[in-house]
Amino acid sequence: MSFKRIAPVAFAIALAIAALYGVTVVYAAGETLLAGTMLVITGLAVWIYSSGKVYAYRYLFPGIAAALIFVVFPMLYTMVIGFTNYSSRNLLDFERATRYFLEETYQAEGASYAVTVHAEGAAHRLRFEQPDDGKAWLSGALMLSDLAPREITVQPAGDTALPDPVQLKELIALQPGMKALTVQIPDAGKVRMTGLREFGPVQPLYERRADGSLVNKQSGAVITPKMTSGFYETATGERIQPGFRVGIGWDNYLRIFTDRRFQEPFLRIFVWTVAFSALTVFFGSALGMLLAVLFNWEALTGKAVYRIMLFLPYAVPGFISILVFKGLFNNNFGEINLIINALFGVKPAWFSDPLLAKVMLLIVNVWLGYPYMMVVCMGLIKAIPLDLYEASAVVGAGPLTNFFRITLPLILKPLTPLLISAFAFNFNNFVLVALLTGGRPDFLDTSVPAGTTDLLVSYTYRIAFQDSGQQFGLAAAVSTVIFAMVAVISLVQMRFTRIAEEDKR
Repeated sequence: MSFKRIAPVAFAIALAIAALYGVTVVYAAGETLLAGTMLVITGLAVWIYSSGKVYAYRYLFPGIAAALIFVVFPMLYTMVIGFTNYSSRNLLDFERATRYFLEETYQAEGASYAVTVHAEGAAHRLRFEQPDDGKAWLSGALMLSDLAPREITVQPAGDTALPDPVQLKELIALQPGMKALTVQIPDAGKVRMTGLREFGPVQPLYERRADGSLVNKQSGAVITPKMTSGFYETATGERIQPGFRVGIGWDNYLRIFTDRRFQEPFLRIFVWTVAFSALTVFFGSALGMLLAVLFNWEALTGKAVYRIMLFLPYAVPGFISILVFKGLFNNNFGEINLIINALFGVKPAWFSDPLLAKVMLLIVNVWLGYPYMMVVCMGLIKAIPLDLYEASAVVGAGPLTNFFRITLPLILKPLTPLLISAFAFNFNNFVLVALLTGGRPDFLDTSVPAGTTDLLVSYTYRIAFQDSGQQFGLAAAVSTVIFAMVAVISLVQMRFTRIAEEDKR
């Protein structure tokens, strides 16, 4: 067999082995879902590129793999988190939380030693001195960048000349490496770091018992892991930090729809989110379509200049436009209020009045979105045969008749998928809310952070990162519900669109 035939096979086998090794490493790190996704992709790659029956899919596989990694996996991962108590109080897994308690120490009886750290090239040496009798010991050269736990021995310092001790800033930076050291002092036992410049004898604070509970060796108190709450708890029910992640089933989803604290703002925010998305799509597409029709008017002069000027809002980065509008709508110094005040003698409270804040969001979002709709509609209108308009002119039809009988029906069908995707995008338009209003003004009758201009996505963000406790599991559950809502609404829209098309036929 020639080298040209062997080389591709050998290369494919090497890639498969490397991929399987990567899956093993990821699985060993505890990322089961990611490892499973990588294994599925590896299996698909081997099957598609080795079987002649699915030859055509070889060209589609890179896109399929990218969809699995960047779409399916994040979606599944979010769903999985939604079934856990993952939060700022429950960040660790059970083994890591247990190890945290077992690594806690307390200072035992015995002599303490003052420590100075001296640089020696890239390494450092530690000098231990007992304050009572002045005896000193010196370590060998240590790489304190190594954070792995280790035990070292020291020798009498004698008259060894050392450079000046490192300054406080560098000493603080070396602290993690020093904490990993257990030092054997001759004829004195083992000591560990008890202060920034002090080592002393320490003992483990907790001891594990056969039933999995931990005993505090200082107080004798027993803490027991509770897999229902994700905490070690005392006999009186007191929860000890840090907590650990556990599965809690459908609890997060039940909280969304049954917990009164979340139920009221959730329903109000959901209604506003649907209204915001629908109104944005309606006004943005209507304005874009109107401008596209005007630019199709042959008698209009300077169309190129108008097109460039009206397309600029889409060319400017969105976050810049939003911040500019935030300044323009400023209650006291914004140009918009200065003009309104000069004309009508009032200064609308755009950021503190709930209705005006919503109107402001719609104005800014329509401004950001209409140029794209305008360009798309211009392209669709150009594809309409001119014969239709000529025939319409013969029978004496006017511009409105042309629009509603010719232009709108012919561009609405190809425009429908874009309108649905625009609705889904605005349903999750986090950047606009975060930069313009931050979701405020807030509701005054809720105990969770929620505002009158919050969309579901910004409400989720505030639960996850601004509420006390940072409830990532709950936020993941809300995200999953949002995904389901957008999917259902989009499917319903497409279904009604299909029914309307069938009726026309």
